[in-house]
Amino acid sequence: MKNYLKKLSPYMVLKGIRYLRHFGPKEFLIRLQERMEPEEVPYGPWYDHYRPTPEELDRQRKQTFGNDIRFSILVPCFHTPVRYLQEMADSVFRQTYSNWQLCIVNASPGDSEMKSLLEEYAKDPRVSVTSLERNLGISENTNRALEMADGDYVCLLDHDDVLSEAALWQIARYLKEHPSAEIVYTDEDKITGDGKEHFQPHLKPDFNLDLLRSNNYICHLFAVRRTIALQTGGFREEYNGAQDYDFIFRCCEAAAEDAPGKTLSARMTREKIGHVPEILYHWRVHKDSTADNPDSKQYAFEAGRRAIEEHLKRCGERGRAEELKDHGFYRVHYEPERDDASPLVSVIIPSRNQAPVLERCLKSLEKTTGEIKKEILVIENNSDEPETFELYRRLSGEPQIRFLRWDHPFNYSAINNYGVRKAKGKYILFLNNDIEAFQDGWLSEMLSVCRRPDVGAVGARLYYPDNTIQHAGIVMGIGGVAGSMFVDMKRERTGYLHKAALLQDLSAVTAACMLMKKETFTALGGFEEKLAVAFNDVDLCLRVNEAGLRVVYDPYAQLYHDESRSRGAEDSKEKVRRFQNEIEYMRTNWLGYLKGTDPYYNKNLSLTKWNYSLKNGERMR
Repeated sequence: MKNYLKKLSPYMVLKGIRYLRHFGPKEFLIRLQERMEPEEVPYGPWYDHYRPTPEELDRQRKQTFGNDIRFSILVPCFHTPVRYLQEMADSVFRQTYSNWQLCIVNASPGDSEMKSLLEEYAKDPRVSVTSLERNLGISENTNRALEMADGDYVCLLDHDDVLSEAALWQIARYLKEHPSAEIVYTDEDKITGDGKEHFQPHLKPDFNLDLLRSNNYICHLFAVRRTIALQTGGFREEYNGAQDYDFIFRCCEAAAEDAPGKTLSARMTREKIGHVPEILYHWRVHKDSTADNPDSKQYAFEAGRRAIEEHLKRCGERGRAEELKDHGFYRVHYEPERDDASPLVSVIIPSRNQAPVLERCLKSLEKTTGEIKKEILVIENNSDEPETFELYRRLSGEPQIRFLRWDHPFNYSAINNYGVRKAKGKYILFLNNDIEAFQDGWLSEMLSVCRRPDVGAVGARLYYPDNTIQHAGIVMGIGGVAGSMFVDMKRERTGYLHKAALLQDLSAVTAACMLMKKETFTALGGFEEKLAVAFNDVDLCLRVNEAGLRVVYDPYAQLYHDESRSRGAEDSKEKVRRFQNEIEYMRTNWLGYLKGTDPYYNKNLSLTKWNYSLKNGERMR
């Protein structure tokens, strides 16, 4: 609190009032409380430890990879404060990789200070400067810079931001190791106006289509092969304010197209769109920047929404984008094709005893999914409580419910595989009996995402009965094998960069509430029956990923989950031994995921925390 009070100024007070008006008192207080919580690992000292040492930078200067990849850095300028302009240019001159071209377009004809400074920089043959007679707008100004470029790749750099000294070297190294990559992006952070303080690190996943449709998470630093940039036609003035977002979409589509009309397949994006998980770009925050004053560019957020919808059309997907209250974040509503408007969904619920729990689950389904054509398959497994069989008797006349029997020891995978074989639906919803639905439309929402041809599985956002998060997607390596994110975080919060509340691709989701196409499930061989209790959903989701399909976390489908009520605690010697065997199975079959970094996570984030905290201690290299 003392640190925040020290930073208070008339500008900060006005900024707080502006956000209070935008969000309203309740949501404003939630966001304020999140911002005021101390970082578990403070970023300032962490970054000081993280940044390359002078010795590392010297080694980079000597290792040039043949120096045959040339980068053209595009910088449109308009009345840039001279200090910021100089710091931006100097950060390029300090690059440990020297084969670059700095393409500056000066759209401030009357600014003599800028003109004089740029003339000095232009004495270096690597600097190209064009002065415009008038400001053409951000998109056309950037197009003029693109016309000047002669490099293999073009990079986007804002006129008041700075690059890490290792930025181009790291991208060049990545391209040497991945020669098929057409696009590379990096992590970033923010710096204060005086450049002395680094804060708000943005540690990104590898390419994540659904996250990109929720927010321009790629942003800075973005490098694309120049031929791709030219093929797209450059920047479009009708998207001014979100011109980079629109440009990134079109570049990604062009880079990852593997057949006419088929864009952004999961397989091609992994090969063609690369990510360097290093903080190589520093986004300057001052009172006039969008980073600190999003209200200054309201038109930009509307342009971003339109950019998403145009991207969906180019990809042949039906949907509309909605602006969220958090500036620059969006929700895509997918619309069904006419021939898939009302498919049959088979809901499979394994059940043992706990009649009140099952009845609550079934009643909540009836109440919240009335618009969905469905059948409910309750798989009875060794119940011995009279109340359970009385419930079955009372519900046996319900036309949507079928009761099936699995007379074998509990095996979650085998029970669900059996249920799928008996299911008639085109889609399968795996549902635990301790799930309670409370919002209308949650299944329609999941179905809208699962209908997409490139989606293999969809998971929901689940809460404990006390309204804290139980599941917001699964990350590999958390807790040793795999773990849910944002566990125990309050329901009203959105988490690190709003990730708990954004539609996005992940490595896995829980099968406590998971929707799949029956065709996909069958083609993948169903759940692995060697995994009787733990990790069977994770294993299946990893096979979905390996098949070139997406696993999507959908936070707009929200339910309660009274976790593992029927199974009870894993406290007997037999259960502990079984759990250890299942861990060993995962380590044997998915060692690459467990030894490396989850592609939808980041190597600099903790594997012992569930909230996107920084990794403590030595950084990974």
